Amino acid sequence: MKCPNCADKNLGKIGVNQYYCWGCFIELTLVDGKLSLNQVEEDGSLTELDDLFQEDQLRAESNGF
Repeated sequence: MKCPNCADKNLGKIGVNQYYCWGCFIELTLVDGKLSLNQVEEDGSLTELDDLFQEDQLRAESNGF
C-alpha cells in the first residue's frame, strides 16, 4: 500500500477501511474501491482533498489496497 499523495508506504490503520499516512499526515478512507483523502486540521476537523487528484489516482487497486 502506498499513499497517492506522497507515495510513502508508511501507512497506519486507524479504523475499518481508514488509514493514516505518516509521510504527509493525511487520512485515507476506502469506500467502494475508491480512496477518499482528507487533511487533518489543527482543530481535528477534516478538509477533503479528493478534488486535487484524478480518478485513476484514487482507485484503491492502483495504490495497492
